[in-house]
Amino acid sequence: MIDRWAALVARRARLVLVVGILLTLGAAGYGVGVFDSLSQGGFDDKDSESARALELEHDTFGNRGVDVVVIFSAESGDDLTANEPAFRDAVAEVVDSLPADQVADVVPYFAVPEAPGMVSADGRSAQVLVSLAGETQDDYLDHYQDIEPLLTAPEGSRLQVDVAGPFAVFSDVSEITAHDLKRAEILSMPIVILLAFLIFGSLVAASMPAVVGLVALFGGLAIMRVITLFTDVSIFAINVVSLIGIGMAIDYALFVISRFREELAKLPDDDPDAARTAIRRTMPTAGRTVLFSGLTVAAAMASLLVFPQAFLRSMAYGGVAAVLVAMLASLTVLPAALVLLGRRVDAGRLPWRRGRPVATTDAHGRWAALARAVMRRPVLVIVAIVAVLLFIASPFLGVKWGSVDYRVLPADAPSHEAAALLNEKFGAETSTATVVLDQTAPEDLGPYFGAVAELDDVTAVAPIATEGSRTLLRVTWEGNSQSERSQDVVEAIRAIDPGSGRALVGGQSAATVDLVDSIGAHLPWMALIVVVVMLVLLFLAFGSLVLPVKAVLMNLLSISASFGVVTWIFSDGHLSGLLGFEPPGYLDATNPILMLAVLFGLSMDYEVFLLSRVREQWDRTHDNDLAVATGVQKTGRIITSAALLLAVVIGAFGTSGIVFMKMLGIGMLVALLIDATIVRAMLVPATMKLLGRWNWWAPAPMRRWWERYGFREEAGDAAAPGAESDALATPR
Repeated sequence: MIDRWAALVARRARLVLVVGILLTLGAAGYGVGVFDSLSQGGFDDKDSESARALELEHDTFGNRGVDVVVIFSAESGDDLTANEPAFRDAVAEVVDSLPADQVADVVPYFAVPEAPGMVSADGRSAQVLVSLAGETQDDYLDHYQDIEPLLTAPEGSRLQVDVAGPFAVFSDVSEITAHDLKRAEILSMPIVILLAFLIFGSLVAASMPAVVGLVALFGGLAIMRVITLFTDVSIFAINVVSLIGIGMAIDYALFVISRFREELAKLPDDDPDAARTAIRRTMPTAGRTVLFSGLTVAAAMASLLVFPQAFLRSMAYGGVAAVLVAMLASLTVLPAALVLLGRRVDAGRLPWRRGRPVATTDAHGRWAALARAVMRRPVLVIVAIVAVLLFIASPFLGVKWGSVDYRVLPADAPSHEAAALLNEKFGAETSTATVVLDQTAPEDLGPYFGAVAELDDVTAVAPIATEGSRTLLRVTWEGNSQSERSQDVVEAIRAIDPGSGRALVGGQSAATVDLVDSIGAHLPWMALIVVVVMLVLLFLAFGSLVLPVKAVLMNLLSISASFGVVTWIFSDGHLSGLLGFEPPGYLDATNPILMLAVLFGLSMDYEVFLLSRVREQWDRTHDNDLAVATGVQKTGRIITSAALLLAVVIGAFGTSGIVFMKMLGIGMLVALLIDATIVRAMLVPATMKLLGRWNWWAPAPMRRWWERYGFREEAGDAAAPGAESDALATPR
């Protein structure tokens, strides 16, 4: 199939390129509108207890949650206090300006004078609690953004206003994320082009990965906009489209261009069909690698669809869309452009590389020497590398889990500053849970209240509202909502028997408990899907059952090391000053899952590329050591270059001010560098040396099936004169 496609592209290159350009322009025009259709929430499981508690609370009592905390304070140096009429009148003016259709409830400090904590100890600050109107998190955020301009001190009031609360945090996260995304692209693309120029030594060749990256980005955005017509898509999926789309496009373009230049260098300079011949040889080899790599990365990202959280499902939509567009662009637009360029792909060469032929690598270079050195002591290499990587991974054994709160923001973000002011002015940070008692007999309410109040950490239990047979309670305790202590309080409340009826516990801490439980319940299914799909695809690619199992184990090893690093940095707090963030003391429970999917796909990308070259040489010689050394030699520089370019793209995300985006960038960067260097250059050759012929083992029926139907990597035309005989003549 890919041979026929290569022949078609070679014959109709101009048509393929024009169609690709027109589709890209259309996708760019349509895709930029996706930003108006994205949602902000999506971290909850609709079937979880906290989600059901919130739904029952809203259906019965309306929204009674504290969505926004507005802090009014006297200006610095002013002695105005909350008890004075001027202070009250200014606050009342702001409260009265809030539209009734956007705010479900407003509780100013002077409406509940007996409530503790509504006025600061020095009397110069006071709170107003706001519950937003709406049915969904997106409704709440839209309404918050509408009222935010109204939450300012009236002119001449001598007050200043700070806004805290979950929806102030969500708003800041969205705004900073959009800014960081633009900055990451602005930072990374020029560096990528410069590095590609140094790698290829040619301005034209260096520009191709960036062009394919833009095609992938615009195509991914267009597909995401189509998806928003049918389901909710999180705004954070755009980050994945950018990272995966540009990153994979760079990898795939590098693979295809390198093989094209290699094949072109084998052909006579005066051959008028050299470009077409080279592309017909490139597509069944590097093109086939790109096809299988794209499918494996897409499968890894698609595994996120097993999770009920819209946030993680959105990451799947974005990742699958981006990698498939990058793959298609690398199999259509890129080869068509290469056919039309021909030897002009090397135009604009660096002065010191002019007149120097493109190297056609063999099994005697530096990378091959490294592989042979590793294969001389494979057991020692395996033991040493595995021990080091497991040591790096060890901090992950003590990981603590949490979710998003103000601490994911930079210290100078408005809602982070407001939260710090709230803690400073109004005492120690407190957390709450809402309990909806449904169909509970009146005689059971007192004992239940008492049992909750007697819990060690609980400081208050207050009935908020009663409607028929339903009662709404608010339980309060000291501490941050994301701490292990807060999660333990939720578990303890849920363990109390309400007698008749049922008790549903909700709130921010409860939502975190449910998020961690939901991810834990669905993670085995994700792992099963990823492993099965990888085993099937890699068997189809290489005709072996051993290599896919080895590839999965290698990937888990490098990913585990990256998890250990992010735990050590972001949960334990090391390097926080250097990296510029406030350590939350836990990992966001969704981030390792997203990292697992992305990194599994990226690791398989390099695995497929390396093993394709090894298999190609194995089919020619059936010499395991020669095949491994040749494969490492022919891919070592390209994989390292691809990893370097991708590291720039990923590293740019590590500069984000949002802690979970910084964690994602740094964690992926660590895994990528480990995988592309230590694992591919040392651990893979060592294990393949030990396995020998068993590398290519499969049961006889499966082997016969693959020999007949499998996807072998073969040159589209005859191999270069003498190539096979040279390989066979190499000393074993």
